[in-house]
Amino acid sequence: MNTNQVTATNHERVVSLASGWVMLFLLIGLLLANAAMFIFAIADGVNTVGHPHFGLFALAIFLFPVLIVSLTGLFTLQPNEARVLLLFGRYKGTVRAPGFHWGNPFYSNGPQQAVSWRASLAAAKFGSAEAPGQKPLGRNKISLRARTLNGDRLKVNDKNGNPIEIAAVLVWRVGDTAQAMFDVDNYEKYVNTQSESALRHLASLYAYDHGEENEPTLRSNVEEVSRALRGELQERLAKAGVVVDEARLTHLAYAPEIAQSMLRRQQADAVIAARQKIVQGAVSMVEMALKELADKSVVQLDDERRAAMVSNLMVVLCGESEVHPVVNTGTLYT
Repeated sequence: MNTNQVTATNHERVVSLASGWVMLFLLIGLLLANAAMFIFAIADGVNTVGHPHFGLFALAIFLFPVLIVSLTGLFTLQPNEARVLLLFGRYKGTVRAPGFHWGNPFYSNGPQQAVSWRASLAAAKFGSAEAPGQKPLGRNKISLRARTLNGDRLKVNDKNGNPIEIAAVLVWRVGDTAQAMFDVDNYEKYVNTQSESALRHLASLYAYDHGEENEPTLRSNVEEVSRALRGELQERLAKAGVVVDEARLTHLAYAPEIAQSMLRRQQADAVIAARQKIVQGAVSMVEMALKELADKSVVQLDDERRAAMVSNLMVVLCGESEVHPVVNTGTLYT
């Protein structure tokens, strides 16, 4: 038996429904007309034949619940809100236009009924009106507004195996309501889980800093890392019909257990870089001094005295403490 199952991907189909205002006035008019027919069937029947007109009476009784149920098909949509239409388990389309609408009153809440049932059981268990973390979804309405997910700080290893702390913020919205409703069990939880997984995977692809030559790192190439994170998130969340608008790192640091060691390494690197700059500047100044002395014939120095002068100048220019000169009252050769 083949155990590999391929889940069919659902795609959104935008539909339009009747105006809610037109149907509201029509249904109210039909209710009033049905009430008048009910009264007429009783009054006229008793006056003419001694009993109600059973045909009209039965029709009026039948139409009352039909019209009342039809009124439940009225619903409203706010801007950037959509409703998924399900009729006896079949997807009939998605309404995206804001306003007052009327649809088939038998459009159900579909898979969210199970969520509501679980929520009611959890509410009874916790003794509250609503279970923690559960929000009523109301007739398969889905918000299309942009949402922000501020992820928790994760402790992961970078490319070099160093433990680091990393966190990211994600701006996302629902792009395909059919995929969000039917291709994953809970698209909000799916976004949270996949965001954490993508961030962990991204951190393992880059070094925190001190990468190889021309290699991007997490600390020095934030824009490139953010683009890579957004691309990976979009690839992962496309299955849930989610569009990623932006993804950025909000926190990046070494883990506490190695933070002090890495700080000392960074300080050592800074000292080495400063020393290199000082030495380069000192060499340039010594070279300029020797050239000026030779060009202007201020003094003629042999190789030994030139080496001694270079040594003295380098000590003066590169030393950290203040230099106290010694005055030679003799000659250069004594």
